[in-house]
Amino acid sequence: MGLFSGQRPGNLGARDGRLAPCASTPNCVSSQADPKDDGHYIAPLAVTGPAPAAWSALLAVLRGEPRALIVAEKTGYLHAEFTSRLMGYVDDVEFLLDEKASLIQVRSASRLGSSDFGVNRRRVDAIRAALNARLGDRPDPTPPRK
Repeated sequence: MGLFSGQRPGNLGARDGRLAPCASTPNCVSSQADPKDDGHYIAPLAVTGPAPAAWSALLAVLRGEPRALIVAEKTGYLHAEFTSRLMGYVDDVEFLLDEKASLIQVRSASRLGSSDFGVNRRRVDAIRAALNARLGDRPDPTPPRK
């Protein structure tokens, strides 16, 4: 790993159906953050149709992402590391399937620094768009941010 990769956080993973909360710094987004928290909240990924098909599509999207490495894959949980091209910064991205709610919860956080200049939010939005396209170009249920 590079100089700017940082240490893998010890709080990753799902506990009681929840991903770790974001720190107060603006370099993390989570679908389980308070929706009133514009800096951290991002909508979960919607699942239409069978959950296993959506999960497989998500895996395919992540495997097609440059500089992404799936480091943990369990039933209904996924952890991927995304490494920036120039400096080698690593972001941890987690997904948690909530079949009852037909959602995939998501958390994307930088390991180092304070600001990520919106990289984590744009990444989740790009994954959402790619997943929707793979599942049949469903309309995105997420309203655009102002």
